Amino acid sequence: MLMELTTTFHALKEWAVAINALESGKTIMLLRKGGIHERNGHFQVANKQILLYPTYEHQQAFMLKAEYANRVYPVTSGWHPETVPIGSCAEITDILPVSDESIVNTLLPFHIWNEHFISDRLKWKPRQPLYILLLRTYKLPEEEIPYHPKYGGCKSWIDLDQPIHLQGAKPVLSDFAYTQLVETIRQIVGDKLYAPSL
Repeated sequence: MLMELTTTFHALKEWAVAINALESGKTIMLLRKGGIHERNGHFQVANKQILLYPTYEHQQAFMLKAEYANRVYPVTSGWHPETVPIGSCAEITDILPVSDESIVNTLLPFHIWNEHFISDRLKWKPRQPLYILLLRTYKLPEEEIPYHPKYGGCKSWIDLDQPIHLQGAKPVLSDFAYTQLVETIRQIVGDKLYAPSL
């Protein structure tokens, strides 16, 4: 399941601590609801093959499991680095909408957030499901790109000013390891959602 593109400028913004966990193979999962500036307030996947763009401003240690919380350094509102490291790309292989809190809680071992984050996300816009994104992450030779004000703000998707080359992208997990994780997660979500009625 290799990335088909040779370059891309489409990027998904995510907490730096989450991108680090994706890049180190500790998770394949992101949890999303609609961003403030998403079209119609709903979360939508703009592109399946994307660069991972780390953000620092809104990282909140109290919403992370302990082993990730101590990797977050608080920054002041509006702070951003002069240059942004782009060191990975990913293919979003699965998008699983979930509204049932018990399913989301069963998925706790598979991501970096804690129960506080989950209940907070489920309560915000309660009629909308929580979207579970499964990402096959690839490491890239790291590039530092200049920060641009248009990259800021509460939006999930941005287009970078210059494309990033994807040659030399190396999958973080083997095909087998990734497939096993996806199947396990899909069973947790699917079995509960589509359990045959007795």
